[in-house]
Amino acid sequence: MFSGRNFAAFLFDMDGTVLNSIAAAERVWTEWANRHGLDVASFLPTIHGRRARETIAALKLPGVDPIAEADALLKAEAADLEGIVPIPGAVAFLSSLPPERWAIVTSAPRELALLRIEAAGIPVPAMMVSAEDVTRGKPAPDCFLLAAERLGVEARDCLVFEDAPAGIAAGEASGASVMVISATHVHPVVTQHASIATYDGIGVVIDERGWIVIEPERMAAAAC
Repeated sequence: MFSGRNFAAFLFDMDGTVLNSIAAAERVWTEWANRHGLDVASFLPTIHGRRARETIAALKLPGVDPIAEADALLKAEAADLEGIVPIPGAVAFLSSLPPERWAIVTSAPRELALLRIEAAGIPVPAMMVSAEDVTRGKPAPDCFLLAAERLGVEARDCLVFEDAPAGIAAGEASGASVMVISATHVHPVVTQHASIATYDGIGVVIDERGWIVIEPERMAAAAC
């Protein structure tokens, strides 16, 4: 699980990776799907990890403007923050990282991302890439490439933390290593990547270059 590996930076997806907003998001999207006559059960799994405008555009609903609908959904999601919580161990793990060595890379608009970060009580990143910052959303690698560039590192030297297929594909395409967070997965995810359910069992040290080294035993030992 990358034990002893050195990384220039960590790039975290937000929803399902450092915080759990599934209940809030699915409440809003369920209402939207019902208004448009969609089968909610089959539709909801498609909303995670992608920008709202791209999720809506993919449906090709007659007379529906994806940008206008995404803006309306943003307002509804911003008004519903109930039940948003951090992924176990995420607050301590993020707090242990040098601020200049990590970023949140989310498909959510910046306004919504900041509201959810505050609601979950996780550290506000010094640098964040959000939906407005790229032309192509996940699974395109643009967001992770941009985050690495803004941090002054190469994407191939980064570790991407993701939970959703679109985000995992984006991390792979960027050339970064990928860690899958399974905390919110209802069913086991088959993946070639290392996977953890929570952040409780891992810690980090910083090497002489300022790079991050994962130490899986560090936090577990401290808890004993």
